Amino acid sequence: MLRFFILLSFLIHSCVAAPAATAAAPAKKWLTLSGQEPAVVARGGFSGLFPESSASANDMAISTSSPGLTMLCNLQMTKDGVGICLSDVTLDNATTISTVFPKAQKTYKVNGQDLKGWFALDYFSDTIFSNVSLVQNIYSRPSIFDGQMAISAVEDVMGTKPPKFWLSVQYDAFYMEHKLSAAEYLKSMRFRGISVISSPEIGFLKSIGMDAGRAKTKLIFEFKDPEAIEPTTNKKYSELQKNLAAIKAFASGVIVPKDYIWPLDSAKYLKPATTFVTDAHKAGLEVYASGFANDWRTSYNYSFDPSADYLQFVDNGEFSVDGIITDFPPTASQAITCLSHQKGNLPKSGHALVITHNGASGDYPGCTDMAYQKAVDDGADIIDCSVQMSKDGVAFCRDSADLTASTTAMTSFMSRATSIPEIQPTNGIFSFDLTWAEIQSLKPQIESPFLASTGFQRNPANKNAGKFITLADFLEFGKAKAVTGVLINIQNAAYLASKKGLGIVDVVKSALTNSTLDKQSTQKVLIQSDDSSVLATFEGVPPYTRVLSIDKEIGDAPKPSIEEIKKHADAVNLKRTSLVTVSESFATGKTNVVEEMHKGNISVYVSVLRNEYISIAFDYFSDPTIEIATFIAGSGVDGVITEFPATASRYLRSPCSDLNKDQPYAILPAEAGALLSVAAKEAQPPASAPNPPLEAKDVIDPPLPPVANVVSSNATGGAQPNAPPHSGTVANAANLGLSSLAMLALGLLCAA
Repeated sequence: MLRFFILLSFLIHSCVAAPAATAAAPAKKWLTLSGQEPAVVARGGFSGLFPESSASANDMAISTSSPGLTMLCNLQMTKDGVGICLSDVTLDNATTISTVFPKAQKTYKVNGQDLKGWFALDYFSDTIFSNVSLVQNIYSRPSIFDGQMAISAVEDVMGTKPPKFWLSVQYDAFYMEHKLSAAEYLKSMRFRGISVISSPEIGFLKSIGMDAGRAKTKLIFEFKDPEAIEPTTNKKYSELQKNLAAIKAFASGVIVPKDYIWPLDSAKYLKPATTFVTDAHKAGLEVYASGFANDWRTSYNYSFDPSADYLQFVDNGEFSVDGIITDFPPTASQAITCLSHQKGNLPKSGHALVITHNGASGDYPGCTDMAYQKAVDDGADIIDCSVQMSKDGVAFCRDSADLTASTTAMTSFMSRATSIPEIQPTNGIFSFDLTWAEIQSLKPQIESPFLASTGFQRNPANKNAGKFITLADFLEFGKAKAVTGVLINIQNAAYLASKKGLGIVDVVKSALTNSTLDKQSTQKVLIQSDDSSVLATFEGVPPYTRVLSIDKEIGDAPKPSIEEIKKHADAVNLKRTSLVTVSESFATGKTNVVEEMHKGNISVYVSVLRNEYISIAFDYFSDPTIEIATFIAGSGVDGVITEFPATASRYLRSPCSDLNKDQPYAILPAEAGALLSVAAKEAQPPASAPNPPLEAKDVIDPPLPPVANVVSSNATGGAQPNAPPHSGTVANAANLGLSSLAMLALGLLCAA
């Protein structure tokens, strides 16, 4: 036990967002009832990471959240009248009780419905505390702490000395039927240390009104589902909502599920806000919104960024709720304290660049006019174009030469599918096999990298929005919008030159010359490639920054490899896992690659950052902002390459991103390995082999071949006289691949 708390203390003080030195900050104007900053209410402590109301969940919530945190405990009662903190009246989903007492399941009527499970009221407190432990009750969250943490009594949670303590009494009528009284329990405590008591039962709140008033304990009425029945009045909660003045007679505020305020339509987009908050404030009632968690799918309007979700409720310019009830209190804290009131495009902190990956491709189809416009609007510094070539030599922006994922090519040109092992192991429909006119006949298509594995779909309302954009138009757009710079990514140069007769390097040079970006120093021009020979051709153009893309995971950058990089590039683009290693969604270690590159005067950009929580290590709290902070403030990268530039821009424009400032709260980087060390050794995943070091030979590429004289017989994919004849093996492989492409096309159409 001592080891556990030593490790926990280490985690708390070295890991993620924690209070910094206090200093006066400019007061923000809030549209809450009191005009004060909205409260952050931690439901069961940091229950998004640890089992609900466990000692570690409570301590972590206090140490990583804003100074005025309120700790919420959901009250359940044991057979001998002891209060414990768990959200559900049955214990089997959040504890080990079903394995400890496998034959003790019972059925009770709760709020008029038969409910089967293991109930706290059937066990003495000593039996529970001595035999039963906690588990994580949401399966997408870490299970590594299951069975290691004790159930907390109410007094245990209060003993952590949170700034404020909130007791939620959900089932008083049920317990009263079984001769257990929450009101008597509270009287025995004399309401000491309890700042807030909430309940969805009017009768209970009225019964404790006088005692709560004497103790200066705030009473809050909780609205349930609109069609559910409130047990005292036998009225639907939707009916009670119509008379908020009546609620003010016995409560000072209300809790509502978040969709009472910002409802969603059937497609999961925000509908216009209701007048609930405004109406409640007119009645003199505070409003607390519940149902917040970083790892729950919510509106597409938030671009998978949980901070945007919180900000919608506290910083929308029309109203603000008075408090947020959340499983992830650090994210709510940073949204309210650090990220709110950023209107007016505040200046960035530090030198790190926000670089797009296909524009704002998390919100729109990548490399389209709309993706680039969204990126500019979101504050991106550098917008990028991965250059592809059409069969007739038009250079345009697209993530890959294979158009199957990013366009509707499979519905029109499946017969053009072919196998090109030099480019990718799977079949594809490649841009250089289609004319520009044929490509323009297609629609762009948003890429959802986690759709097949998890069903996470990006912005379906705009899945085919936008227009394809040529390289020339991209460069003119970048100049017109006065972005800090542009990044041109050159792929497959050797193959295009030798096999397709397309000189992509010369095309890029010509486009840059025509745009005059090679003759100025106002805007940055980054030339990126995974081929050092491509970068060597740009050596004589001083304004350009050459970026070597290193696609393999590396764990070290020895001096010989750095010296080789310096011959060709000024910067490197590295995978996230080359900086922070990850095993089973835990950050396990940090490499020294950034420091080694910086010693060699090589800038480091990290890619690709995404907002979906399933792509983010548990150490980052399922929060893309913490991941960004870890790479910028923790690893010291010079730029982040992201599909959601709004998230990175918002972080860098926050005063909390500058760790040299004295302020009440700071967004600190996670420390790799600290969270994992809290778990019992036997529960930790096996250590993985370290990433290999980068070797000098990994950097060296053969010289680019000359551009072959390849002439197509027609513009629709006919034979090429100077091209080598197709072998039967290649043709058969392509034909066999069509069946898998057809299945993928059918899946995409069904998803649509």
